[in-house]
Amino acid sequence: MKNGWDGRRHALIGDLRSGNAERPTTFWELLFIGSGGFHFQWTRRHAFRSIGPSLKSFRFAGWCRLWEWRVLLLALVTLSSPALAPAADAAPSTSGRPNIIFILADDLGYGDLGCYGQSKIKTPSLDRMAREGTRFTSFHAGSTVCSPSRAALMLGQHTGHLKIRGNARGATLLPGEITVAKLLQDAGYRTVLIGKWGLAEEGSTGVPQKQGFDEFLGYLDNQHAHNYYPDYLWRFDSASGFDGRKLLAKNAGGAKGEYVPDLCTSTAMEFSSSQKPGAVNASRPFFLMLCYTIPHANNEEGKRTGNGMEVPTDAPYSHQPWPQVEKNKAAMITRMDADIGRILEKLKELNMDEHTVVFFSSDNGPHKEGGADPKFFQSSGPFRGHKRDLTEGGIRVPLIVRWPEKAKSGTVVSEPWAHWDMLPTLAEIAHRPPPTNIDGISFLPTLLGKPQTNRHDYFYWEFHERGFQQAVRMGDWKAIRSQVDAPLELYNLRTDVAEQTDVAKAHPEILAKLESYLKQARTESERWPIKKPEPKSNPGNRKH
Repeated sequence: MKNGWDGRRHALIGDLRSGNAERPTTFWELLFIGSGGFHFQWTRRHAFRSIGPSLKSFRFAGWCRLWEWRVLLLALVTLSSPALAPAADAAPSTSGRPNIIFILADDLGYGDLGCYGQSKIKTPSLDRMAREGTRFTSFHAGSTVCSPSRAALMLGQHTGHLKIRGNARGATLLPGEITVAKLLQDAGYRTVLIGKWGLAEEGSTGVPQKQGFDEFLGYLDNQHAHNYYPDYLWRFDSASGFDGRKLLAKNAGGAKGEYVPDLCTSTAMEFSSSQKPGAVNASRPFFLMLCYTIPHANNEEGKRTGNGMEVPTDAPYSHQPWPQVEKNKAAMITRMDADIGRILEKLKELNMDEHTVVFFSSDNGPHKEGGADPKFFQSSGPFRGHKRDLTEGGIRVPLIVRWPEKAKSGTVVSEPWAHWDMLPTLAEIAHRPPPTNIDGISFLPTLLGKPQTNRHDYFYWEFHERGFQQAVRMGDWKAIRSQVDAPLELYNLRTDVAEQTDVAKAHPEILAKLESYLKQARTESERWPIKKPEPKSNPGNRKH
C-alpha cells in the first residue's frame, strides 16, 4: 500500500486508466502524474511553496509511458484555453468520488435526538439532516464501549474477530491492519482526523499517522479524552512534518479557556474552507473524521464534584427545573448539534454541499456516569439498557446520512446494519474494493435507493468487562448470553423491542440456529479469553 504523494499519483493513474473516477482538474496534479519526478511541498493551506526537480528523474525514455505525457500535454492545452480551463469557483464534477465526512458522537443514546423521539433536548440541525437525508432506525454500534466500537468501524470487523475487544490500556491497531483511512488514503483521498481516536497511546503502532491519516488533532487514548479542557492535544501534520503535542495555553494550570469540542468544530470548518472548489488541490477528495467527545462524562470530574458533564454554559436549559448535571448534558448535545449545523452550512457556502456525503452516528449507547442518569431523558429510547449492556439500549445507535442528489431525502431504513458495514460502504463510495478479511457488507445500494442483494445472516457482539457476554441477532430474533454458563435468552425485536419477554422455551429451533452462530462467529484470543466474572471489580478503573 502506497502512502502520501506516491499513493496519490498511483491512484490517479489507476483512475485515468479505468475511467471510473474523476479526471484531475489542476495543472500541477497532471504535471505530477506525467513527470513522476517532482517533489511537492505544501503549506497547511495547500498553497504552492516550492518544486525541487531531481536531475536523475529526467530519464524520460527509460521509465515514462507515452500515454502519461499525453496527459501532461492535455493539461497544458486545457489550462491555456479560456474556454476549457476550469472556472475558479466551479464545483467538482458530481460524477466523481464525493468528499466524505463522518461525524461520531461519544456515548450518545438512540433517544437523545429529536428525530429519534427526544422531546426535551433540542437538536434542530440533526433533525433537519434526517429530513434532508436518510435515517436508519436499526443501526448498531460495533460494541457497547468506546475502543472496540471504533475498531469495528475502522476495520470492518465485529468483536468476534477484532484484536481490540474492550477498553484496555495498551490495546491498539497493528501495522498490517487495513483501516478505512488507509483504504481511502490509498484511493487518493486526503484524510484528516479531528477529536477522539481512542485506539492508541503515544508511540504505539495505532497512532493515526500510522493508520492512514494525513493530519490529526485530538486525543489518542480514552483517558485523556475525559478532559474537556486539557492543556494539550496531539497533533500530526504530514505537510509540515509536525508530530507532537499542541499546547492549549488557555487551559494551562487548570484553566478552562478553550473547550475542545469548540476547537474541533473550528478546525473542521477551517479544513473544509481549505478544500474549497478552485483551490490548487480541489480535484482531490477528502475524508474528514470528526469525533466529538460529547456527551461522554469527565469521570474524574464526576468523582470530585458529582457532575462530570462539562460544558461552558448550560444554555438554553438554564431555567429548566432539572438537576444541574442533566442541564449540562442537554446543553452539551444541543451545542454539538449547533456545531454540526454550522459545518453543514459551511459546505453550502463553499459550494461543496452536493459533492459531500455526511454521516452521523454514535459509538455506543448512553452512559450512566459523571452523575448523569440515562433514564432522565429516556436516552436509550424505547430500548432496555445502556452503555456496557448488550441489550439494544447499549448497542443500537443513530445513523443519519445526508447526500444531496444521491440519497433521497426523508428516507427511513429499518433494516439492520452495524458499524462494521461502514468500511465496505465507504470503499464502494470511493470506487475501491474492500479488504477480504472483513465482516461488513456495503449498504450503499440501500442508501441510494437501489436493491440490496446481499445482507447479513447474523450480527455478533461479545463483551469482556463483566466476565464474558455474547449477543447475536438474526433478522428480528436476538439472543443474549449474560455469562459463560448462563442459558441463552431469546427475544423477538419485532414485537418486543425492549427485550422484556424471554421466549427461548417457545422457539427451540431458532435458539439452536443462534447458538450455532455464537460458536462460529468468534476466533480465540489470548488477550480476550472466555472467562467467568471476577468476584470483585472496581468499576472506576474501567470507565472509558
